[in-house]
Amino acid sequence: MACDENCALKRTKLENIHNIVVVASGKGGVGKSTVTANLALSLAKQGYRVGVLDADIYGPSIHKMFGIEGQPVDATYVGEEEYLVPVEKYGMKIISLGLLVDNKQAVIWRGPMAAGALSQLFSKTQWGELDYLVVDFPPGTGDIQISTMQQFEVDGAIVVTTPQVLAVNDARKGAEMFSADKMNVPLIGIVENMSWFTPKEHPTEKYLLFGKGGGQKLADEFHTQLLAQIPLIQDVEEIENQDCLLSTTNEEIFKAFEAIADKTVDFLEKLPPREERPNNPCTNCSKK
Repeated sequence: MACDENCALKRTKLENIHNIVVVASGKGGVGKSTVTANLALSLAKQGYRVGVLDADIYGPSIHKMFGIEGQPVDATYVGEEEYLVPVEKYGMKIISLGLLVDNKQAVIWRGPMAAGALSQLFSKTQWGELDYLVVDFPPGTGDIQISTMQQFEVDGAIVVTTPQVLAVNDARKGAEMFSADKMNVPLIGIVENMSWFTPKEHPTEKYLLFGKGGGQKLADEFHTQLLAQIPLIQDVEEIENQDCLLSTTNEEIFKAFEAIADKTVDFLEKLPPREERPNNPCTNCSKK
């Protein structure tokens, strides 16, 4: 069925969630989930009410990073509607498909089924009042991302890349997805991960293992800001699947995520109210 010029997407309003921020990447393995987790924790440390939604249906990892793997998820009723009760840790509310399925089994779902499951996690979770819901998107630009942005009011997006040329090329596709003629979601900025390696024994040295300048180049191309450059740390194995999270022992990384949080808050506070923003375009209308 063809759409006319007055076609507008009707999005589900999550009244108690004041800002929805998605963290995306063009490819996997660039640290998108790490950025999601640490951004959320940085916001919570500043006193904001924060939720984390793991939207990576096929490869959820947020539950592992926060050390809540295997923790049961309760359900509650509001009237006749059943809602999931998110797991709470570090003062945040967390939900992930990894908490609801057998982690030893692969999730083999077609796009519409996966998008439907994600919609349930958004709208059928008892989030309560949140200042920020930080969403860990799966890599790429597929059904899950498009369906989320069509159905819910996403306030801003962060794209994660590494300095490598190939990673930047993939991240460019991710950033393009948020543009005005595609999904029309404000691009908060670019995070460049694994920008350099510094050995623990030589804290003043920097080794550019993956090249340099990729994040800034992408930010310039999309007229947005480079939110931070995050180094590759030597002791990543020690924190993987644990507090992964902000270690105050590494001041450089701690400050980088604080800067990402500060710039995200500043960006979103300057946006017009949701009701004054243009609707996301319909994908049928936007087809060339």
